[in-house]
Formats: sequence, C-alpha cells, structure tokens
Amino acid sequence: MSETIFTKIINREIPADIVYEDDRALAFKDINPQAPVHLLIIPKQPIATANAITQDDREVVGHLYWVAGEIARRDGFADDGYRLVMNCNDDGGQTVYHIHVHLLAGKPLGWPPYQERKKSAL
Repeated sequence: MSETIFTKIINREIPADIVYEDDRALAFKDINPQAPVHLLIIPKQPIATANAITQDDREVVGHLYWVAGEIARRDGFADDGYRLVMNCNDDGGQTVYHIHVHLLAGKPLGWPPYQERKKSAL
C-alpha cells in the first residue's frame, strides 16, 4: 500500500488534532467536519479498504470500534448517541485509502444520509 495522508499523520510528518492514541490506533478531528463532533479513527497498520480486511485484521478492526465507544463515554456523548461509518471505495465515499471509522456526534443525525447521491435501482 502506498503512503497516505494518514500514514504521515501517524508518523507525525503532518499535524493533526489528535484526541486518542494507543499502540494500535489513532483518533483525530476531521478537517472537514460534518457534525459538531467528527473524528477519524484509524489503525496504525495500513489496510487500504474494507475489502482488504483479512481474518488476521479482525482484532485491529474491532479495536477501532472499541476506541469509538471509549471516546464517546470519555467525552460524554455516548448516551445521546453517535454514528460510526466506514466507507469503502469511490462509490462508498472513501477518499483516503487507509481504512478509518468516522465518529459523528453532537446533533441528531438523519437517515438516510446523502439522499441526493442515490443511484437508480439495479
């Protein structure tokens, strides 16, 4: 996998507003927030897309979701609710090819998201 902006953030080559870090994951504020709270939670090991997740990656991917819950509890919005999203490839809205979980919170989040981008049914 080629180096991404997330690799550069992990390596501290470019700055980010980091809110959580451990040996397997890093969480930081999104530079284009779509909600009052919009964090990206990334694994330190590079995995390009959800399609590239292997059986050996189950623990690290589960850890990303555990981190989201820890942040939500720590920052006091767990009981109000939040959304976790992992995009995959172009049609899924993925723009950085290093898996990441978007944690969105701080307001009621409607459903379905991105209604204006719906494709016609197959």
